[in-house]
Amino acid sequence: MYKYFALHTFMMKILRYFTAIALLSSLIMSCTPRNRYISITGYAQGGTYTVKLNLNGNDGNVAATPVEIRDSIDAILQRIDSTLSGYNRNSLLSRFNAGDITYKESMKNSMFSDINQQAVKIFNETEGVVDVAAGPLFDLWGFGFRSGEFPSDEEVMKTKESCGMELLLAHETGKLNYNAIAQGYSCDLVASYLYSIGVKDMMVDIGEIFCDGVNPSGQAWSLGIDRPVDGNNELGAEIQGIFRAPEGPHGIVTSGNYRKFYIKDGKKYAHSIDPRTGYPVTHNMLSATIVAEDALTADAYATYCMVVGLEESIQLLQKREDLEGCLIYDEEGIFKTWCSEGFVLEEAK
Repeated sequence: MYKYFALHTFMMKILRYFTAIALLSSLIMSCTPRNRYISITGYAQGGTYTVKLNLNGNDGNVAATPVEIRDSIDAILQRIDSTLSGYNRNSLLSRFNAGDITYKESMKNSMFSDINQQAVKIFNETEGVVDVAAGPLFDLWGFGFRSGEFPSDEEVMKTKESCGMELLLAHETGKLNYNAIAQGYSCDLVASYLYSIGVKDMMVDIGEIFCDGVNPSGQAWSLGIDRPVDGNNELGAEIQGIFRAPEGPHGIVTSGNYRKFYIKDGKKYAHSIDPRTGYPVTHNMLSATIVAEDALTADAYATYCMVVGLEESIQLLQKREDLEGCLIYDEEGIFKTWCSEGFVLEEAK
């Protein structure tokens, strides 16, 4: 899921300094006549981002220098923070959620309007399973923008009845939480910029993934699928398998219930909340990795799968030709994997 944090000016200066060094070192090490890959890293959304790209673009060299590319990526991510972050108290989203700005005023912002339109589309497609206007429910359970406590059934029902996309659209009031789609959306915006300057081969990693073309070895981009063990908070520490991205542009997103949860009275409560019931899910799905044509869609449907569980997720992936997926679940204490026809998971070495 998605987390934004307000950017700290001093830390950003330090990180940008080391980013420039890393970028320059990467450029020097990888430049050959046909292979001019660079790796740009920086700080965004409570963690780091990495963008790998080939400076040999569609029609020769891309139309920007490495430093210009880095600065443009940082500018995109800072705009996302100031617009859509629920952790930045001065962001447009925070101001809307606090009632300081109206829905109509918020929609005048092109980024806010764009992601909201896509969120409405996803809400309708998933029949309410992915609902960005159910933010108060996530706050109530302690998985949103505030620290919540274990709520009573009465509190859950009261909160459920007072939020949701249908109420937002009907009355233009409510509270939003874009965590289910914002990281994917961020990847898509960065990728769109890279396409605009002529980049063909790229991997954008902002917690979620967007990739196109090939890696520096001329092969498909490969990604490790984390083993969904409770407490496995280090990316790549334990790998369930390796996935090689198919040809063309794709978003690849994993959602799981093994990093954000708490235990009360011996029972696990995970961050996947079903907006239709108001409660955390209790099924045996551990993680869902979804591949789609863009990262926002992959992000949304990874969330969808984690809400509806194994059987409905399998039905979805068998029906949708535009989606592929890998579902990891627990069966009597044993990890098992189901993959759609187009998702080949190689054994981790």
